[in-house]
Amino acid sequence: MRHTLPIAPQFYVTAPQPCPYLEGRMERKLFTSLQGDNSEALNNSLSQQGFRRSQNVLYRPSCAECSACLSARIDVSRFAPTRSQKRTSKRNTYLQRRATSPWATEDQYALFRRYLDSRHAEGGMADMDVFEFAAMVEETPIRSRVVEYASPGLEELTAVSLTDVLEDGLSMVYSFYDPTLPKQSLGTYMILDHIEIAREAGLPYVYLGYWVPGSPKMDYKVKFAGLEVFQGGRWNPMDDPADFEHTTQPAAADTIAQQVASIALPDRRASRD
Repeated sequence: MRHTLPIAPQFYVTAPQPCPYLEGRMERKLFTSLQGDNSEALNNSLSQQGFRRSQNVLYRPSCAECSACLSARIDVSRFAPTRSQKRTSKRNTYLQRRATSPWATEDQYALFRRYLDSRHAEGGMADMDVFEFAAMVEETPIRSRVVEYASPGLEELTAVSLTDVLEDGLSMVYSFYDPTLPKQSLGTYMILDHIEIAREAGLPYVYLGYWVPGSPKMDYKVKFAGLEVFQGGRWNPMDDPADFEHTTQPAAADTIAQQVASIALPDRRASRD
């Protein structure tokens, strides 16, 4: 018997679990599998609608208590660095960038472990072993790159970003860096460098993941000019973070059925042409 994948992607919802961003809240995710010939088109389409990729899954927060997790991206044409960001770029000009295929290495995992143990020891990824790390990097059905940063002449890595190449931009899936170099602002620097990569490639956006009003962990994202967030089915310029504080209220959340019904799927015929 011949088995084929469903023509339309099937969407599912995870069981509620404690929210990592807002204390006392429960999170829930809407997700679908990323597989088959239509993977590239599906990833492009859903990324433009606030979804994120994790290995071969696309997901978006779908919480019952709030809709505070807003997908964020930088409009490269509207970005202009602040004085602080210019200083960050200057401090890190010595770093050499190299983009490689999505293949995990021992050096990457060693840096990843130092980063987690220092910055996110209590987080959901804290117990990730080398095999799970390899799966995070290598299990990708789309065009992905590992962007490494290192000092000239030194093999030890300073920072790494797992990055997807979309039709309209770069998506920074996960980034980590040397936690012993706080003055280098390496997280900010990698975003600044990706903005330059996107500009050079003629790609209009850099996708940063989610921004959450009221979460100190996410405050750094609002410091980038040209920031947009996905809300109400469209991308909205981030002019004032206070304008989005209402998303943490229960009345702001749509039902699962409403969310699924509003998702625009790519034309499968076009992807086969």
